[in-house]
Parts: sequence; structure tokens; C-alpha cells
Amino acid sequence: MYEIKNLNAGYGKRVIAKDISFTVNGGEILTFIGQNGSGKSTLLKTLSGLIPPLSGDIFIDGVPVSQMKRGDFAKEVSAMLTSRPDTDMMTCRDVVETGRYPYTGTFGLLGETDRKAVSEAMELTDSTELAECMFSEISDGQKQRIMLARAVCREPKILLLDEPTSFLDIHYKLTFLEMLDRLRKERRIAVVMSLHETELAEKISDTVLLLKNGSCTGIGKPTELLDRKTLTEHFDVSGEMYEKYYG
Repeated sequence: MYEIKNLNAGYGKRVIAKDISFTVNGGEILTFIGQNGSGKSTLLKTLSGLIPPLSGDIFIDGVPVSQMKRGDFAKEVSAMLTSRPDTDMMTCRDVVETGRYPYTGTFGLLGETDRKAVSEAMELTDSTELAECMFSEISDGQKQRIMLARAVCREPKILLLDEPTSFLDIHYKLTFLEMLDRLRKERRIAVVMSLHETELAEKISDTVLLLKNGSCTGIGKPTELLDRKTLTEHFDVSGEMYEKYYG
């Protein structure tokens, strides 16, 4: 179980996302829905440990994250955010292998268990054939598959994804979400992510959390929240404009 209670996230004294609470169980997907600047990325950076929470509590299986050692936290939570590691002169397998850093010690040497985890992650994400390709030379859709494999090879309980389908065409969007759906079911990973595409969020999410100006304006099943009335109010668009492009 991944539980967030009254979380305030931001930078310094500036609160970007305030009083956020939710729970996600293994095998479930919770998706943040909101406009640009609503606090989605700041929340995910906080949940991933990149920035400290301003206040509130985060629990993994009932254990406060604040009481966990950083190495132990890194084994439990894996993130695929918008930033990417420096991959100059790295093959795709090299990139995936960097996801095993919590297990490899000071010198970063992979053992048999690590290599097996990397191979399984690449197989699960249909990226085995890319193993020896240079990461810098593959397509955006292929890069997303490699970055997902990198996050998954850590064998986390919790997977955090920030706009994972951005800049992908419809084929790669659907392929990526199909892989994600398979992964959460097979490995019982709790997934927390942000998406712009509400129609995709409705299909894949167990729960959606609506964010507006840093506040949660609703949390529940996609069928209950992603309707015309809620979305037009949430995104500040007219009913006519919504009907023109989504009706």
C-alpha cells in the first residue's frame, strides 16, 4: 500500500501542491489530471524523493518514508520523470542497467541477479531487440520503452511516471499504456502518474485525482469524474469548445 496524507509540496516556502491525500494498492493505477502548472510534476518529484515534502506524510506498507534509509527507499520507489540521464555513448542496455544502482554498491558492478533483472525488464517492455543500439540513435517511442525498462528493472513496489506518453504518436501511446497495464498486473506495482490525455486516463486508471491550482478538486473512479461537466469546469473551457473537439 502507498499512502499519502495531507502532503504539501513545493520549493522553500512556496507551496505548489497543498493538502494532497490518496492511497494506491499494488496493481492499481492512480492518475493526476490537471492543467500545466497545476502541481503534477512537483508532486511526482516530491514522491520520488527529488525534493523534500514541505509537510505531510508518505507511507509505504505503513512505514513512514521519513524513517526509511535512502537506499531502502530507492529499492521501493522507481520514477520515470521528464528528465533523462546523460546517455552519451551508452547502449540501450547500458541505460537500463543504471536502474539497478540501489543494488550494485559503490562501484556499480552488476551481479547475475542484476543482469537477470535487466533482461527481464527489457523483455517485459518489448525492448530486448534494442539492447545493443545506441540510446541516442533510437526513436522517442523506443526511448520511452527503454526508460520504462530502466524504472522496472529495479523491481519496485511503486512506479512514478510524469507524462510518459508526451510527444508520442498514437501508436506509441497505446503501446506504452498496454505495456504499463501488463506490468502493473503481472508485478502488482502501484503506479502513480500524470497524463494530459483524459480519454487515455479514463481507460487505464483505477483512480483519477483532479488537480487545479495545486489543490485536489476531486478523487475517484474515472467514470465518475471524467465527464463533460467536470472537465469543462476543471480545464476552464466552454461546453461548446469541448463538444467541438471531444463530443
